Amino acid sequence: MKTSVNSEIGKLEGVVIHTPGSEVENMTPENAERALYSDILNLSVASEEYAQLSGVLKSVTKVFDVKRLLSELLENEKVKNQLIKKICTSEDFGCNTEGLLQNSATQLTNLLIEGVVLEKNNLTNYLNKERFSVRPLHNMFFTRDSAMGMNEKMLIGKMANRVRERESIIMEAIFNNHPNFETTTINPGTPQSGIAKNLKSTIEGGDFQVARNDIFVIGTGARTSTQGIDFIIENIKQIKSELHHIIVQELPSTPESFIHLDMVFTFLNTDSCMIYEPVIYKTKQLRTIHIEIENRKVTKIEEVANIPTALKNLGMDLQPINCGGNNDSWIQEREQWHSGANFFAFAPGKVIGYERNVNTVEALNNCGFEVLKAVDVIQGKVLPADYEKCVVTIAGSELARGGGGARCMTLPVRRAKVEW
Repeated sequence: MKTSVNSEIGKLEGVVIHTPGSEVENMTPENAERALYSDILNLSVASEEYAQLSGVLKSVTKVFDVKRLLSELLENEKVKNQLIKKICTSEDFGCNTEGLLQNSATQLTNLLIEGVVLEKNNLTNYLNKERFSVRPLHNMFFTRDSAMGMNEKMLIGKMANRVRERESIIMEAIFNNHPNFETTTINPGTPQSGIAKNLKSTIEGGDFQVARNDIFVIGTGARTSTQGIDFIIENIKQIKSELHHIIVQELPSTPESFIHLDMVFTFLNTDSCMIYEPVIYKTKQLRTIHIEIENRKVTKIEEVANIPTALKNLGMDLQPINCGGNNDSWIQEREQWHSGANFFAFAPGKVIGYERNVNTVEALNNCGFEVLKAVDVIQGKVLPADYEKCVVTIAGSELARGGGGARCMTLPVRRAKVEW
């Protein structure tokens, strides 16, 4: 599959997901914060809910699973050796290169994702409070962050927290080496010709949105730095001479529900978007910046009112729909906390989100989105193709507590073009 992502809403033709496994439970309340969780999840419940998301996706598009991709990749001895060496170089401690390489591809895949238990075979290890020498990838099922489609290329995430670095290393290896994909990767953490490496560069997929092939909307805050956005600017300057636009949205540093742009703004259709109103419209402290790049240089950079206004000025007139509805700021805040603005479009006007955010779903319904239950879609009782606009609701009592929604858990690799 040749990667191509020129919008957030084009008909989905390929997506990468990761079904959460024991790595989700391999934590305690004491180290949950280090794992970037505010609570620990019940895997059995989370798995049932995740099955609704994956079931809907499998009914509408080609689905690639990270574990299977990685296991197939590790059958290649050369790639296996290169990958393990790179991972062990990046780990804090205890990564035994030779020991890992002795495992089969399947076993090694499990170890790299679920963690390697620390052997208590000497005094130092015996007294060590850590359970793992190679820590589990608790956030791996949020595949959005570690890589992102940027037109015909895949931009590899430069994670803000070291606990997630291995996710990006794995995804880069998959896109560079797996025969399922034809693409070129761009990595802020790797020196690029003509672009100086900046150690402060971070960018995660939750902050990166492709509005149109020539417009990118990017959040900057706790996870994506201004230096990371500058890296994208430099890449556009190098490879594109025609006019491109970047709309940058500053995000609050707290609470943690604002970690990414897609927690307060997502695209729904050619004429609508989902917003968390207090951040997008009602705060004067958070700036929205419009950057123009043409003929391989920045031609304009200026502050604008907000994202919808900036997009309207570029020919994308989107009706904002409020996360949590229009009537109660407390309800808006509660539903945003549980990823109420975090929708994933699998076609123009056809989106997936959590059913628990009832006021948000009602707001969508009032704007013409038919509400479909995931279980009915999976069983074939209803078909999204029969509706012009729909919201497929998935259970999210447990998954939402992990800090992300449907967009966070999906990595599109190919979308059809959109007729604007």
